Amino acid sequence: MNARMAILSDRWIRSQALENGMIEPFVERQTRNDAGGGIISYGLSSYGYDARVADEFKIFTNVDSAVVDPKDFAANSFVDRQTDCCVIPPNSFALARTVEYFRVPRDVLVICLGKSTYARCGIIVNVTPLEPGWEGHVTLEFSNTTPLPAKIYANEGACQFLFLQGNEPCEVSYADRAGKYMGQRGVTLPRL
Repeated sequence: MNARMAILSDRWIRSQALENGMIEPFVERQTRNDAGGGIISYGLSSYGYDARVADEFKIFTNVDSAVVDPKDFAANSFVDRQTDCCVIPPNSFALARTVEYFRVPRDVLVICLGKSTYARCGIIVNVTPLEPGWEGHVTLEFSNTTPLPAKIYANEGACQFLFLQGNEPCEVSYADRAGKYMGQRGVTLPRL
């Protein structure tokens, strides 16, 4: 048995996206600028894919003095906004989603890392691994670690996904066990 796990290249990502719908919509090259000026890059890179954040945001607010409980999360702890630019309050966070819909192959695990443009501003992007067989829009958590309001730009790059191929297909995939976040669309709150 080969115990090696490989990070997959732009060639493999492109092939899976175009032939098997692994990423939709798919941008075949790094996009850095548009006609109106600079943007935060997105699209295919050498060994990953930089996904965009959609224009749907759930911004955390605690006007009702709620307790954050992952087993009983209060949906009214968020204010919904559809906007081109989300402002996250100081020391707070917002949930968003990727523009792209992902379908993860059975022998692949996907890891997400934040983009340096945001990280260097004190904005952290957190995403749990995309498991083999999972599909959906990826819910993104943006944490503003600064004492100042922070901006997130919709339809621009937010994070990079790295594709790791296992030594063999898994025995039980996320789809096989009917995971609770399977096929999610839009920004998805915690589920138990």
